[in-house]
Amino acid sequence: MKKLLFLSAMLLMSAVTFAQQALWGGAPVVSPEIHEDNTVTFRLKDPKAIKVQVTGDFLPTQKIKTPFGEFDGPGVADLKEGKDGVWEYTTEPLAPELYSYSFIVDGLKIMDPSNVYMIRDVASVTNVFIIGGGRADLYKVNDVPHGTVSRMWYNSPTLGMERRITVYTPAGYETSGKRYPVFYLLHGMGGDEEAWIALGRTSQILDNLIAQGKAEPMIVVMTNGNASQEAAPGETHFGLTPPNMNLPQTMEGTFETAFPDVVKFIDKTFRTKANKKNRAIAGLSMGGYHSLHISKQYPDMFNYVGLFSAAIMPDAKVKSPIYEDFDKKLATQFAKKPALYWIGIGKTDFLYKANEDFRKMLGEKGYKYTYYETGEGHIWKNWRIYLTEFAPLLFK
Repeated sequence: MKKLLFLSAMLLMSAVTFAQQALWGGAPVVSPEIHEDNTVTFRLKDPKAIKVQVTGDFLPTQKIKTPFGEFDGPGVADLKEGKDGVWEYTTEPLAPELYSYSFIVDGLKIMDPSNVYMIRDVASVTNVFIIGGGRADLYKVNDVPHGTVSRMWYNSPTLGMERRITVYTPAGYETSGKRYPVFYLLHGMGGDEEAWIALGRTSQILDNLIAQGKAEPMIVVMTNGNASQEAAPGETHFGLTPPNMNLPQTMEGTFETAFPDVVKFIDKTFRTKANKKNRAIAGLSMGGYHSLHISKQYPDMFNYVGLFSAAIMPDAKVKSPIYEDFDKKLATQFAKKPALYWIGIGKTDFLYKANEDFRKMLGEKGYKYTYYETGEGHIWKNWRIYLTEFAPLLFK
């Protein structure tokens, strides 16, 4: 009996030790390893693998065709097998940026088991890392005063449902007693109220810009632009439903019609400066489309408008009062002299031509706007850049 108890105790100790190793440093290799020269080494231990690759946005892009258009997709590089079945690949020196990546092992895409930092973009999950320096330091959590990020529910009478939003309040909001301007920041197709916080690094960017005195303290409201959804996938009473880009009620006028419900809730719930002079709206892709049409539909609501890689016009089959009398509504909006109408897009973006045509029309009509062009295409790298450029221009 004593021998049996001893063996049981030893087995239990072994199990506990194994569990502790898994919890406190059981990763077999270091990956990614960022070197002083900004090269990065990726490693994966898999002695049975035949082919291991890394795919990420630090590699030359490749074109990917989707039902929604042709997009710039991440490139692919091969890892080489070394000692003990550890596969390895080292990049060229990388520019400062937030990067995403994953491994492909014998055709199967997997996460890096040595890196716990991951981000979801619609239905894709990738690992992430940051190369610091320059603009990328705005994406980091630095030793500055931090704002608060809240997930909240509001009632939309127009949509007939409770819906979730993400709200950033600047450092000191809780104790200052002051009122603040509000910036409504909208996501793209397939995204949700988590997108700008997770992929866009909104709270880090605003914390850092405000601390540096480059941006005014402001409230930032990140909505769910899919009018058929209560909230992000997994955050509704429907349970853990798969994320989906092909959603109803996205770019056919419903969201724009219901948007005043959001503004009313924010003005009622927070200490806002509830007037046009102190409101801004901007968004990426579908969110830029929403920003364009919301701001012209309600010309007395927003003084600052940002179109980030924006879709411009609805599909010809779409019929909604929101999109009727486009020229007349735009004329009314610009007659009221918005403080800033800002357009940003990448040179290889599939929406570049549509934006070029829209800018040409604005110029022909004498409507004042600010233009900012970057390299590359329809990617989060650009949208983070646009946020860092746009936010400092607000509420001056």
